[in-house]
Amino acid sequence: MRYHLSPARRAIIKKSTNSKCWRGCGEKGTLVHCWWDCKLVQPLWKTVWRFLIKLKIELPFDPGIPLLGIYPEKIMTHTCTRMFIAALFTIARTWKQPKCPSTEDWIRKKWYIYTMEYYSAIKKNDIMPFAATWMELENLILSEMSQKDKDKYHMISLITGI
Repeated sequence: MRYHLSPARRAIIKKSTNSKCWRGCGEKGTLVHCWWDCKLVQPLWKTVWRFLIKLKIELPFDPGIPLLGIYPEKIMTHTCTRMFIAALFTIARTWKQPKCPSTEDWIRKKWYIYTMEYYSAIKKNDIMPFAATWMELENLILSEMSQKDKDKYHMISLITGI
């Protein structure tokens, strides 16, 4: 099992005085800072919210939603949860690196989740709920990717071929 300890927590464990964020922003590296507040992580979260707005999903820009799964009432959580899982995975992949998590990595992770759910739906012969969940998101993902990346990662519409 892999643990993602924040710099502040590691400083307490190792009895060190260095609790600064390792991404290089200079702030104290608390857990919320590393996952949400860091100025190098914020562009990714803003992109996630931009996608939500394009999907006509209105959510407050609040760390409790993606980090804890606490949604306001009457929100479609299926699409949001998949987007948040991909974003959290992308942030975790760059955990101790002094760089910003990449939007392209996030989109590729969303596409991977999409592909796995597609094959799972085919195997269970339950394609309609899958198509209902992913129809708009598939179009949005494909519109954000360059043709070069679509070719490289074999990204074609799975739903329209049904």
